[in-house]
Amino acid sequence: MNDSVTTGQPANDAAQDAGQAPAAAAQQEARPARDRKRGVRAGDVQPTLEKLAALHPQLFGAVFRPLKRGIFQDLLAAHPDAFEKEALKDALAFHTRSTRYLTAVAAGQQRHDLQGQAVEAMAPEHVHHALLEVFRRRHARSAEDLRPKLRDRIVQAFEASGLSREDYAQLVRGRDEAANVLLDEALAVAAQRRAKDEALLRAFEASGTSVEAFAAMYGLDPRAAARSLERARR
Repeated sequence: MNDSVTTGQPANDAAQDAGQAPAAAAQQEARPARDRKRGVRAGDVQPTLEKLAALHPQLFGAVFRPLKRGIFQDLLAAHPDAFEKEALKDALAFHTRSTRYLTAVAAGQQRHDLQGQAVEAMAPEHVHHALLEVFRRRHARSAEDLRPKLRDRIVQAFEASGLSREDYAQLVRGRDEAANVLLDEALAVAAQRRAKDEALLRAFEASGTSVEAFAAMYGLDPRAAARSLERARR
């Protein structure tokens, strides 16, 4: 498999889907090529980022949170005289393409409104594309093979989605063959784990014992056994 996984345009997808969004301090981290090409620079958007962080620190401050769709319009409505439209659009695009923001999306966090309240779930495809983009950036700076970790994260994202293997694959599969191979590997791992979990659940239900006693009987860690049983029940 190719050592690098490219992702097409996940950062841009995440930015558009977030309705755009920023915090001042860590925006210097890694300016996306897309922003460089269109002339969006940290120095250009910094005043707007700082204003956003001051007005909504729960979203744009020390901790980045995924933003609800339509946040651009919400900000203009809440602060009609505070922002110039194009400057706000550029600042939000810069923010949502940052590694810190994409990391929050990749973690599957919910989207938040201007009050900092979680209002909607993150779409599985946006979680997946953010995972690939964060991996791509980290892979470029690391000598470590990060693909096993990415594969495990894809497994977690797939299981959290509640979708079937076929539906998930159809939703997230892209044009990058290396990324698609990794996706197929992750789904195969998930299928194997599901089969083991279901077999464990059948054995547990037949045993008539507590989780602790069942785990001791099979030499399992009780917490790991409980997690496997819960996954099988879901």
